[in-house]
Amino acid sequence: MNFIITIFNEVLYRPLFNALVLLYEYIPGADFGIAIIILTILIKLLFYPLGTKSIKSQKSLADLQPKIKELQEKYKDDKEKQAKEMMELYKKEKISPFSGCLPILIQLPVLIAMYRVFWGGLDPSRFSLLYSFVPAPGEISSMFLGLVDLAKPNIIMALLVGIFQFLQIKFITPKTKKKANDFSGRMQKQMMYFMPVFIVVILWRLPSALALYILTTVLFTIVQQYIITKKKYVEPK
Repeated sequence: MNFIITIFNEVLYRPLFNALVLLYEYIPGADFGIAIIILTILIKLLFYPLGTKSIKSQKSLADLQPKIKELQEKYKDDKEKQAKEMMELYKKEKISPFSGCLPILIQLPVLIAMYRVFWGGLDPSRFSLLYSFVPAPGEISSMFLGLVDLAKPNIIMALLVGIFQFLQIKFITPKTKKKANDFSGRMQKQMMYFMPVFIVVILWRLPSALALYILTTVLFTIVQQYIITKKKYVEPK
């Protein structure tokens, strides 16, 4: 267990902590929030291919929902036949129902490492983890644009994350005709509202540095979704 923790710290946590300190030290104004935004964008660019794959898989699965619902209704009394037909549908459309999960799982350790980085912020006691070429900051400020103390919870930041998380989910969810007994549709709609609310509740009590990181991630993902969706519709069939 200690070996895994050591690997995690040396491969993820320490490099990210050093990158944050380096950005904080050299960007104009030494703004902690700007450093977080730049670091988040760099991470998203690094994982851009994985993000693209995940978005395409989610979009393809969302577009396939009408056909999946037809099969569920057609074979509602024969679950074995239903599962077989659905697998055939996935195979025909060349879609894996789990393909969108792998990129997210790969990025999860990075999210955990970033959480640790932001939780401690630029605590001077952690400067022993800095590489020899990274200068330790002198006076440390956790203020973002002189308005938000990122070391403390901020309800406005948390609400912004929830709003844009809702827009991201709505953007990727296809519009379908409403049906009185459409259980799947109702669940999908409930998740669209539940996830943003859940995130707001979690971020309400955490340092707003984490909220800024997630907000930047969500905004980047929305732009990425827009680019991929637009490209899909302009490509010749």
